[in-house]
Amino acid sequence: MKRLLRIVGILVALLVVAFLVARTPDTDAAEMRAKYGAPPSQFVKLPDGRTIHLRDEGPRDAPAIILLHGSNADLHTWQAWVDGLKADYRVIRYDQRGHGLTGAAPDRDYRTERFAEDIGAVADVLGLDRFVLAGNSMGGAIAARYAMDHPERLIGLALVDAGGAPVKREGGGNLAFTLARIPGVNRLAFEIMPRSIIEKSLTQSVAREEVVTPAVVDRYWELARYPGNRTATLDRFGVGQMFSPQQVAAIDVLTLVMWGEEDSLIPFSAAGWYMDHLPAAKLVSYPGIGHLPMEESPERSLADLRAWLSGLSPDPALPVAGRDAT
Repeated sequence: MKRLLRIVGILVALLVVAFLVARTPDTDAAEMRAKYGAPPSQFVKLPDGRTIHLRDEGPRDAPAIILLHGSNADLHTWQAWVDGLKADYRVIRYDQRGHGLTGAAPDRDYRTERFAEDIGAVADVLGLDRFVLAGNSMGGAIAARYAMDHPERLIGLALVDAGGAPVKREGGGNLAFTLARIPGVNRLAFEIMPRSIIEKSLTQSVAREEVVTPAVVDRYWELARYPGNRTATLDRFGVGQMFSPQQVAAIDVLTLVMWGEEDSLIPFSAAGWYMDHLPAAKLVSYPGIGHLPMEESPERSLADLRAWLSGLSPDPALPVAGRDAT
C-alpha cells in the first residue's frame, strides 16, 4: 500500500510539473483589444454593467440584422457576410458572453436563455425595435431561443448549422469540443491548449480546409486564451440545450435554414429536424460544405440570404412573402 501511495504521489508530482511547464498563459487583454478590437469595433456597456465587444455597420436607418457567432468563435466569423450586406443593411455582430473580447460573464451563467437575454439588451442599447436575427451553431440555438421568447421583435430568423436539435452525431466531431466534455481531462487540456489543438479542431469543423488560414488559427487560439475565456468555455460545456418539437413548432417567425451537407459537428439531419417542426421555414443546403457556410461558401450563402431578406417585410402589419414556404 505504501509503495502504491508513493507511486501515485510521484505521478501526481510529475503531472503538476508537466502542467506548470506546458501551460500556455492567458493572452494580454490590452494587446488583444489592440489587435482584434480596432475600429469599427466598439465596447458597449449593457444595463447590467457588462461591457461587450460589438461592431455596428451600415446605414442607421436601414433594416437591421444581428449576427450571432458559434461556440469558441467570435464576431470576425461573419466578415464576408458583413462586407456583402452593410451597403443596404445595418449589420450588428458582437462577441457573446464568454467569448472574444467580451470575455467571461461575472455571474458565470451560460444558459441559453441568458445568451438570449443579451440579444434583447444589445438591441435596446442600440435603439432597435425589430430586426432580423441570424446565428451559426451555438449562436443558432440562441437565436432560436430568442425567437421562442420574443417573436414580436423579429422580422426574420436565419439558422446556420444551428444547435438545439436533438439529433446525435455519428462519428466525426471536433477535438477541442470532445476534450471539453471529458471531466478532469478538459481542465488540463484547456490550460495547456497548444495551438495545434485549435488548428486540428478547426480543420475538423469544415469541409473546405483552405479557409483555416494561419491568421484564423491564431485568432481562435489567442481569443480562447483571453482572460477568463477558458473557464467560461468549461462552464458553458456543462450546460446543454436541446429543444423539443413543441418549442420549435411555436416559433412564429419566418425562418431560413441554411446547412452545410458535410457538417461533422451538427449533421445535416438536424436541418431536416428543424424543417419538420418549424411552421414557416425554407431550407437551403450546401454540398461539399461543412459547419461554416458563411466562411466556406461566402458568395453563395450570402446570395441565398439576400434573396430571402428581400422577401421580408419590416412592418408586422404588412403581408410577408413566403409565410407558408416550405
